[in-house]
Amino acid sequence: MGLHDVDNNVSPEELRAFTRQLIKDVRAMEHMLREGMFDTGPRRIGAEQELFLVDSRWQPAPLAMEVLEHSTDDRLVTELTRFNLEFNLHPSHFGGTCLSDMEVQINELMSYTRKLAATVGAQVAITGILPTIHLSDLGLDNMAPIPRYFALNDALLRLRGGPAQFQIRGVDELFFKHDTILVEGCNTSFQTHFQVTPEEFPRFYNFAQAIAGPVLACSANSPVLFGKRLWRETRIALFQQAVDTRSSNLYLREMSPRVHFGSGWVEKSVMDLYKEDIARFRVILTTKYEDPFEVLADGKIPKLHALMLHNGTVYRWNRACYGITEGVPHLRIENRILPAGPSVVDEVANAAFWFGLVAGLAEEVEDIRDHLEFDHAKNNFVSAARQGIDSHLTWFNGERYAAVDLITDKLLPIARKGLASANIASADIDKYLGTIEKRCATKMSGSQWLVESLATMRRTNPDSTRADRLNSTVSSMIELQKTGAPGHEWPLATLDDSVAMRWMPNTRVEHFMSTDLFTVNEDEIVELVACIMDWRRIRHILVEDVNQRLVGIISHRSLLRFLSEHGGSKGQEVAVSEIMVRDPISISADRPTIEAIDLMRKHQIGALPVLQAGELVGIITERDFYKIAGELLDDTVER
Repeated sequence: MGLHDVDNNVSPEELRAFTRQLIKDVRAMEHMLREGMFDTGPRRIGAEQELFLVDSRWQPAPLAMEVLEHSTDDRLVTELTRFNLEFNLHPSHFGGTCLSDMEVQINELMSYTRKLAATVGAQVAITGILPTIHLSDLGLDNMAPIPRYFALNDALLRLRGGPAQFQIRGVDELFFKHDTILVEGCNTSFQTHFQVTPEEFPRFYNFAQAIAGPVLACSANSPVLFGKRLWRETRIALFQQAVDTRSSNLYLREMSPRVHFGSGWVEKSVMDLYKEDIARFRVILTTKYEDPFEVLADGKIPKLHALMLHNGTVYRWNRACYGITEGVPHLRIENRILPAGPSVVDEVANAAFWFGLVAGLAEEVEDIRDHLEFDHAKNNFVSAARQGIDSHLTWFNGERYAAVDLITDKLLPIARKGLASANIASADIDKYLGTIEKRCATKMSGSQWLVESLATMRRTNPDSTRADRLNSTVSSMIELQKTGAPGHEWPLATLDDSVAMRWMPNTRVEHFMSTDLFTVNEDEIVELVACIMDWRRIRHILVEDVNQRLVGIISHRSLLRFLSEHGGSKGQEVAVSEIMVRDPISISADRPTIEAIDLMRKHQIGALPVLQAGELVGIITERDFYKIAGELLDDTVER
């Protein structure tokens, strides 16, 4: 997440001073480029691994700071939330066994982090989006206690002028509002870095843009959010909307979100990207800075704090990065498109495919702009995010391919050539590109495994709850990740009673509530209520207005009482408003389950509507508590 020593409570004068410094950093970097001060030696690669901490109930565990208290490895660091961590791999030269060495290093750090997590009662999961995460996990109390994160949150909220609105459509639809940037914490990625010289940066960056769609198509691993089946790589839509500050009233303007793919090919230099982002996106944070020209005059290399901070608040999916290694500045392309998981070997295979394609295209194509329209590259990226391994993509000269055919027939040979030219060990090339090939042959990406697992559990266990199915996938995922097997070899997750949602005093209502609601309007007829109860075998009907706000409830008992007193024909004419209980007792989704039990006992009611920000989102009934009672009885017998 970049620099931590930041400030967003600045005066207009301080903001102007920082903007002047930002421009000065740009001029200093241009000077360094003209003077040939950048590293042009052996190419290096690197990666960053983000992960989730999960508790014994397969929910996000906000224990990152506790884990870090036990850590002695400075590669393990905080992320945005208290249930995310990140470790940064040591960079290595691009050649030899660098890929298998990367896998070894990740596995060592994963084992280290698992042991640390176990000491505080947590487990580790690597996945693009944790299937069991809930909106209530995304409050400010779960933000990591780092000043930069709070400053960024405040700054983006001011620009946005209110809560962010999220709309993502896939097999299911998801619409919600949220008033913090912690929604970004739903996402974890495996970010790769590829060092390039200033001269080759435009070509290589454009290659990275061109292959973003195909690489994402076969590596998608984030199909579910809040139990909804959305895009095959939902991270892409979610991250963009999480930090979007654009107004919906400005639909006629061509405005870019702060998370974006880009607006065109790089023409001349890395400075094209930095200048475009400064021109498009206003400064939202400031930090302490140095005069870069004074540093250069002393014979040293400036850190360009202002430029790096601003670059860290604009999230290109392929981002230009400036760094200093042993006193020499260098440029890197940071690939942010890859999700975490499903296994370590899958992550390294995705990285190998990306590294190989960038290097291989550089040998086969002088200028990608002569072969592929930028709009096609951008559309490929969106299509891959939506449909994953089943997407269709446009390649050279406008030709259309199924993603698996494009990857297998066209791109894997290019990647193999690119890795071989870098003298990558042949065994590594076969292993990692072979993983991509087998994944395409089976069409079993991480997203496909998760979607098929959930569908199979629902089909074979129709009485199972969504929470239990999601828990089972997370449990299976964590255990299968420990085996080291690639995701296309994993058996589908099965429903496991031992990992079903267990009641605990701090279990929240949203873990048990039903969200597939059948509701009526207060002006509709009572006969419709009777039909719905009969057809759907439910005992409570909620009454809502046109804004999905709860106005009443009708129970099966009250319906029978009405029909017995007035006769069956009477219900053909009577409006729901005449027999409903107005303003029923309700509860918020993020409240403890024990509170729901107390409310239902106190008021002698059999159902409790569940609200979120005043809107109806679910219902919890006596039936939901039969399971809890059974668990409590089982626990009592065991003791």
